[in-house]
Amino acid sequence: MGYRVVVAGATGNVGREMLNILAERQFPVDEIVALASRRSLGTEVSFGDKTLKTKDLDGFDFTGWDIALFAIGSDATKKYAPIAAKSGCVVIDNSSLYRYDADVPLVVPEVNPEAVDGYNKKNIIANPNCSTAQMVVALKPLHDRARIKRVVVSTYQSVSGSGKEAIDELWNQTKGMYVPGQEVEPKVYPKQIAFNVIPHIDVFLDDGSTKEEWKMVAETKKIIDKSIKLTATCVRVPVFVGHSEAINIEFEEFLDEDEARDILREAPGIMVVDKREDGGYITPIECVGDFATFISRIRQDSTIENGLNIWCVSDNLRKGAALNAVQIAETLGNRCLKKG
Repeated sequence: MGYRVVVAGATGNVGREMLNILAERQFPVDEIVALASRRSLGTEVSFGDKTLKTKDLDGFDFTGWDIALFAIGSDATKKYAPIAAKSGCVVIDNSSLYRYDADVPLVVPEVNPEAVDGYNKKNIIANPNCSTAQMVVALKPLHDRARIKRVVVSTYQSVSGSGKEAIDELWNQTKGMYVPGQEVEPKVYPKQIAFNVIPHIDVFLDDGSTKEEWKMVAETKKIIDKSIKLTATCVRVPVFVGHSEAINIEFEEFLDEDEARDILREAPGIMVVDKREDGGYITPIECVGDFATFISRIRQDSTIENGLNIWCVSDNLRKGAALNAVQIAETLGNRCLKKG
């Protein structure tokens, strides 16, 4: 006996990827429905070798459905998630709305699978920010060995993290650079993204950081350990898919780079590609479509007593969003719902 599954926001980048991954990982689905806004009603989306026609999210009856994967943004989630949850359907939400709610688990299954046990306080589980998800997969096994004191991370985030319009903006701006008269002014981003980098993701806060940077701090503390100090600089780069991060870690005790490499090789969800030669590392273009979080450039930081540097790359539409949501569903099923 499998699950009755809802995918809300099924026509967006993340929603389509959720459907792909549910099929790829052979999630035990008895029945599945794809929901979208009224303007996308009837749009066809793929689920394995099947084609689904989207139904209207507004007014959908969640009664009798087991799990709903939400990829509809915070505003719509605020309206529909409580309706689904009250109907007995467990919501796995990809927006930021519930991530910092003490009664809502924030889960990365390789890191804190036990957190899903608290799902029934609100019948909602939160999916973390894309940049946080891949980072904590790398940090947790190292933290278990040597306890992390402080993290300094700089991100190189692809435009797909901003949605389809951002992908189109990069594509059209790039073409426009070579075709006189077809130049494209920035709309999604405050500055040109083609052939440029923008150190600004989400809104600015009073202390000068951006909300994306704040999210990485708050979510790492909630998922791994509230005592970890973290500072982030989040940068948008002209890459279509795949987030990269340069992570500097300070530990409470010494951790040798060779031992760290061995720990990461054995850790769930991680693929280590770390050769000290030309091309002996992973770049975003190589991680697209893969489930793994890739780690390269593992090396000692000699400027501090117990320091390590790593390079972390992952497909943000997968591990940063859709894959993590499906893994949460799998964990919820195995630990709590016990179907399939």
